[in-house]
Parts: sequence; C-alpha cells; structure tokens
Amino acid sequence: MLSLQFKRLIHSIKKSPVGFAFDIDGVLMQSKNPILPYARDTLTLLQYHKIPFVLLTNGGGQTEASRVSFLNKSLSLKNPLRTSQIVLSHTPMRNLTGKYNRVLVVGGDDPQTREVAQSYGFQEVIRPIDIVREAPNIWPFIRYTREEIQALSKPVDLRQPIDAVFVFNDPRDMGTDTQIVIDALCSENGVLGTRRGIGSSKPSVPIIFSNMDLLWSTGYPIPRFGQGAFRLTIRELYKQLNNAELEDTVLGKPWPVSYTYAENVLNDEWKLLNGDRSGANEIPELGVKPKEQLVENVYMVGDNPQSDISGGNNYGWETILVETGVYKEGDFHKYPTLAKPTFGIFPNVWDGVTSALKRHQVI
Repeated sequence: MLSLQFKRLIHSIKKSPVGFAFDIDGVLMQSKNPILPYARDTLTLLQYHKIPFVLLTNGGGQTEASRVSFLNKSLSLKNPLRTSQIVLSHTPMRNLTGKYNRVLVVGGDDPQTREVAQSYGFQEVIRPIDIVREAPNIWPFIRYTREEIQALSKPVDLRQPIDAVFVFNDPRDMGTDTQIVIDALCSENGVLGTRRGIGSSKPSVPIIFSNMDLLWSTGYPIPRFGQGAFRLTIRELYKQLNNAELEDTVLGKPWPVSYTYAENVLNDEWKLLNGDRSGANEIPELGVKPKEQLVENVYMVGDNPQSDISGGNNYGWETILVETGVYKEGDFHKYPTLAKPTFGIFPNVWDGVTSALKRHQVI
C-alpha cells in the first residue's frame, strides 16, 4: 500500500523542464576565490525560478557540510546552499561502508580527511601520518614535523591487514603517500611491511581513486596537476614492480557512476522544491539510475573538456563549457580529440546558464 502511495506521489509531481550540474573549480570558484558576480548571480537566478541544480565536483578532502559552508560564505547567497546539493568526488564512497572496515585513506589535509571517512561510517580509518608515526623510516623524506605527528596521528597496529586503499584527494606529501600506497598494493594480504612473491594485475588490496583529473584550475595562469597525476604515478610504479597493469577503480567525472549519483540528487532536489521530502536522507546506490527522471533536460556546466564535458556528453546530458578555468581559447585546435560541448562555449557561467534558460523559455 505504501509503495502504491509513493508511486502516485511521484507521478503527481510535474517534471522540471531543465536542471543543472555545476563543476565548482573553474566555474563558480578559482581555488578559494569566487568568480564574481557570475557565480552568485547564476545560483540566485536558479533559486528564484526554482530550478533544481547540484554541484558535481572532482574536489574533495573535506566533509560535504564543510564545503557547502565555505561556498555559502564565499558566495554570500541570500538563500544558502544545502549540503544535499553537493556531490564531492568521494561522496559515492559512503556506499562502501558495509564492504570495507579498515581502510587507508590518502590525500587531503589532516584531520579533515579522516573526519570525512569517519562521517561515512568506516570503522577504522588509517591515514599515512598514522603509519609514519609507527614506522618513521617507511620513507626517508617525510614532510611531517614531530609536532604534526603528535597532534594529528593516531596509534595503528601495522600487523593488522588493510582492507582497501581510498584516494580521497590530491596527496599533500607525494613521496610518502606514493611509497605507502605501493607498499599496500604489493603487500602480502594487505599487511604493510610484507611483500608478496608473485606479481599480478590484481593488487593485494583494492584501490579506489575518487577522480582522475590530470589538471585543474587553481588561479595560477596555467592549470596544475591533480589527483590524476598521482594515479599515473601509482600505475607506472606498480607496473614496473609487478610486470602487469594495475587493476583499479576510478570514481568522479567523467565516469558514469558520478552522473547517476548526481541525477538521483537532482531528482531529490526537484521533489524538495515541490514540498516532497521523500528520499531526502537516502544514499543513492552506486551506478543505479533513478526509477523516474524528474528533470527533463540536464546541463552539465564545466571548464574541463576531459572530465566535465566528456562525462556529460557520454551520459546523454547537454553540456556547457566556460572559459574561466582549465579550457582556453584554441584548445580544440591544439587537441582535436577533446570532447566538445553540445550547447556551446561561453565566457562565464552566467552567459551559459541564461542562454539555456531562454532556450527552455524559463526567462
């Protein structure tokens, strides 16, 4: 009976003619600085017209609530963003708490990244700084000071195996993180300080990268290396040691898993705008599309053809490319294989979004 009522409720909600998924860095922000007035004015316009939108970013390393709080403060929105409107690169990993218990979480700052994994429900979260505390000579050039180790690390039993390696964000100590991750992947059943005898494509423990962005916009004149550079490093070192390609899993854009997750969030946002809170606290299943699409036309707005535009195109969404981030005029001439936006290239997010809203007669 409840199922029937729920189905009637869903069908009673008129579909939204349009919705948006925004990248953050290079679209709304440049590092810690908002792209004003375009970012604030665009989101305010969508809120005024009750158009559902989600922030879909390959960034991470902090809780969703912390990121949203920072954005609200930076953008000075009259109507603050809700935590439910953001999908960080590692947000879908919250679905894995029932599969892995003791996880090595790499990248991001301490203690924020540990807090993220703990907030998802992982039972034991190990950080590289914990391992350095127990085995100071695991890498000869660690950057951590004694004060940082004392304040930010936790005791860890290195005799116990690690279940999985999660890369939540860009490494802050590339050398140490690289050594520890390779040690875990080539260990005997996940026990650090051991080395298995046979090389294989399948690592001793699974490794999941939250994104594969090689470059990202930081405000520097040219893009900087991102987590994708760390992944390339890990894969090449693993290949050299095992004579085999590493089997790994990658989330984030441009992979479909992030878009299905965002599509579920967009559905929930549209329901909230219509006074329906059903599913507001539910976690979307990995890779599972919503049973019904409540947003008829979704636009992915991004600055990176290799992640935002490629992923949006492949998922069947419309795509808007802006010139305030990674993409620079002339890139398609230099790199002909780059994914091109379906709706167009615009100087900024405001021009792209207002053009789409006019297309659907919203404004």
